[in-house]
Order: sequence, then structure tokens, then C-alpha cells
Amino acid sequence: MLGTERRTPPVAPRPGQNVPSALLDAAALSTVRRRAGLRPAPARPGPGRAPEDPRPALPTAARSRLALLLADRSAPGRGGSRSAPDLAELLPQWLALANHHGYRVPDALLPALLDAARARTDLRAEALTLGGPRALWLARLNPDWKFALRGAAGRASAAHPEPSEAAAAPDEEQRLWEEGLFAERVSLLAAARHRDPAAGLALLSGTWSTERAEDRLMFLDSLRDDLSPSDEPFLEQALSDRSRNVRATAAELLSALPGSALAARMAERSRSCVSLTADEPSADAPTVEGSTDEGSTHDGLTADEPTAAGRTPRITVRPPDECDSGMQRDGIVPKPPSGRGERSWWLGQLVEATPLDRWTEWFGGRGPAEIVALPVADGWQADLHAAWCRAAVRQRSAEWCRALLGTPAVAPVTAGEAAPAAWRDPAKLLSALPSRERAEWVAEFIASHGLSDAFRLLGVCAVPWAEPLGRAVVDALDIARDAGSYPWSFSGIMGLAERCLDPTQADRLEVLTAIPDEREGAAPGAGGYWAEAFQRLVGTLRLREAMRAELDPT
Repeated sequence: MLGTERRTPPVAPRPGQNVPSALLDAAALSTVRRRAGLRPAPARPGPGRAPEDPRPALPTAARSRLALLLADRSAPGRGGSRSAPDLAELLPQWLALANHHGYRVPDALLPALLDAARARTDLRAEALTLGGPRALWLARLNPDWKFALRGAAGRASAAHPEPSEAAAAPDEEQRLWEEGLFAERVSLLAAARHRDPAAGLALLSGTWSTERAEDRLMFLDSLRDDLSPSDEPFLEQALSDRSRNVRATAAELLSALPGSALAARMAERSRSCVSLTADEPSADAPTVEGSTDEGSTHDGLTADEPTAAGRTPRITVRPPDECDSGMQRDGIVPKPPSGRGERSWWLGQLVEATPLDRWTEWFGGRGPAEIVALPVADGWQADLHAAWCRAAVRQRSAEWCRALLGTPAVAPVTAGEAAPAAWRDPAKLLSALPSRERAEWVAEFIASHGLSDAFRLLGVCAVPWAEPLGRAVVDALDIARDAGSYPWSFSGIMGLAERCLDPTQADRLEVLTAIPDEREGAAPGAGGYWAEAFQRLVGTLRLREAMRAELDPT
């Protein structure tokens, strides 16, 4: 800090060498000597032999491609051009394709694969599946890869009995469950539940009372994938857990079981709050406390179904007056978020946990579309429909999701608006529909509204995009280019198209790679940017097609 002119260092410069250089040489020599020194320590036994992996090895071309993707090097001839494919974005898709064909990763590439998965959480599930039992074996030898032993490894464990081949040795499995590291226990529980849900639950039940609250929460959440009615007694007991988060998770899981006692209790509460009446609404009827947007309506509602007395049926809502101890035990959170009324908050949680088929039973046999079309009195429509949306997604009811989605031509309420005004989240509702139906709905939506609100919708569509979705996206991009739109506004959609369009469409898109004539009023340089973007799209599609051919065993 003082410098060699003010403080003479204890080093002797060589002939012709100045003092600062001599000091730096001495520091470098000292560093090498310190790093090279080996302190005596007790010898440890070497690691056991890695488990065998009987899956076929990657074809030669595919192995070279994986090495290139893991190295994250530029494609040949890229030269920094914006029109070259982004190899890092193609790695998740390559891993999924390789796992689809049942290959195993070459041993020499395992460290690079684990390093890539450590840096990117979106790669972990597929990377550990490709790595198989040898990836988990290797991860135990390097603390940098301990992530592989956590929950993501549980999926791989179902196919590759790890750790310690516990599935074949019940006594060893029990010992590992009682004495193992937390990551190993999570992995073991996931594998046991996948193999035998009842046996996995018995494993958890045996130590439940001695687990820490945060561990109980993680273990409880791992029951979600293989949830069944046989889990209900255990989950009912968890409703009395000391931890509020554990109680809430148990209630959520129980509400996903339409035949559970909790779902029945929630249904009875909802029935006392929501009913179908034929009374004419009073002009001076007072409104009750609700959300900040109680006057919102839905364009698809109709009021043209008369009753026998000539009156129009409508849904009336009387939300709970209090959140009693029984409701709280069943998972109702008493304190609402900022901006929400207490009673509307309680109502939404009750309706969300009610089995959807009960509404058909209570509303005279009407189907979901008819129920959604009924008018709702006193401004409660947004709250009620928002709760139905959450219930439809949680219970994976395609029929209710279709009814709540409505037609793609109706402009959506964006999810960024204040709740419950944004009562409809199309992306979540679409997730419960078959993949083909999802693609057709989003294609029609894009044809009606363009791409500005389509990003989240495209994210829930299966890859590669089924027609007519791919054609609708490309046509919308072409229209945006011809209209002189700012090209960088569509960079996110372009990125999705590179990863999700059918690779066989590359030749059809070649015509879009030419630089168009500059239009009056267009963004400066937009034509060149659009041309580069389409060149990159075509190049990426062709690269994906080559990757698919390299992995195809036929």
C-alpha cells in the first residue's frame, strides 16, 4: 500500500531488475510454494466403483453436439453475428430429446453436464435423467454438485434406484431415511412415493413428529405428484400441525381431492354463501363489502334464461361474516392482502376449495358454461369467477377451464391488473386443456389480437407448436414487420419461435430473410433487424432439425 519507494521490501533484486518486479516475483514464488505444499492427513478410502448404466451410448455426432453445447461455444461461422443460433438456449431441448430416446451421457462429459446443471436450474431435471446413476454417484464426491442430491434427483431415482440401491433393501432404506442427509431423504421419499405411494407415506409418517417445521413442509409438498385418496388421513392430521405453512399446504392438497372430508366441509360453507335465485334484484339493495372492483362485469354473461315464473335466474352471494377456528384449521387465511376486503377474501378461498361438480348439482344440473354465463348480483362476479378459475386449475377440470376461458376473440383481462379485476388468467386455464386444443385457442387469439398479449399464452403450449399455431405466429410477425413496428418489441416472441416452431418450417420461412424496402414512418434500420431476426430463426430451425436427426436411432 505504501509502495517500494517508501518501504523497502525484504527481497534482493537480481542484476538489472528493479525493486517492484523483485517484490512481485517473490510474492508469486511464495504463492506457488504455499499452494504446492501438502499437509499430512489420515488417508481415506477411495470411492467405490461407479454403478453401471445399461442405457445405449450417444451416437458419435450427437456426442460431439453435446460437447459443443456444454462448452457454450459459438456455432461455426458465427463471428458474433446476431443472426446465428444461440446454442445455450438449445441445450434444454437437446437434453429432452436425448432422454426421449433413452440415451446415457458419455462418462467424460459428466463433469461438464453437472457444471451446466449447477449454473442453470432449468437444466437440472433433464440433466440428471441423462446422467443417470453415475451422475448421482459423482455428485457425492464433489460438494459443488450437491444440488443433484436434492429434490430434482428424486425423479431420476424413480428410474435409477438410488441412493444405495435402497429400493431393493428395505432395511437399508429405513436406515438411510433415519440417518441420511436431508437431500438424500428428499430423494429417497420421492423415489419411494413413485414406486409405492403407501410405502412412501409410511416412511414419512414414522418420523413426522420429530421433523423440523421446514423439513415437514418440504416432505409434505413432495406428496403432490403422486397424491391419492389414501393420503387423506395423514393430511387431515397435518391440518393440526404447529406450522401455519404446513397446515396451509395440507389444506391445499386435500382440496385437490374432490372426495375428501375437507372438500365436503368447504362445499357446505360455499353453499351457504353462494346460491341461485329467481328473485328480481332490488333497485335499492345494499351492497356488501367486496373487492375494489365490485362493479366489473364479464362480456360473455347472458340473462335470457327465464324461470317458470318468468323471472331470470341469477347468482346471489353472501360472503362469510367471520373466519372461525374451523375455517382456519381447514386452511382459510384470515388476514387478506392489501386492497382486499376480508369477506371477499374468505369467500374466494372457500369457493376455490369446493369441488366443481357441486355447482352443477346445486344449480339445477347446469353445465359449467351455463353456470359461468349466469349473472351475479351486487358486483360479486369478479370474486366468484376468480375463485372458480383457481379451482378449475387446481382440480384440472378441462370443462370448467373452457367455460371460463370463453372465446379467443374476447379481449382478455391482463394478469398484471389488480385482483380480482384480473379474474381470468388464460395461461393458467389453458394449462388444463389438451395440447392440441391449447394450440388452436392461442392461434385464434393471435389472429384476433396480435402478439402483444400472447407471450405467456405461447409459453404453455406444447413444443413443437402444432399447426395452426406456428403459422399464426409467423403471420403475425410478418404483419408487424410490414406495418413498420419496432422490431425489438418482438424479440421475446422471436426467441420462443426459435425454440418452439416445428423445424420442418425452415424452408417455408426462407422468403422472410430478405431485407425489405424501408417504409415511410418505420423505425430506422428496422428492415435490416427484421431480416437478421428471420435469418436467425431459419438458422436455428435448421440446427434443431440436425440435432433431431443426430439423435434419431433410425
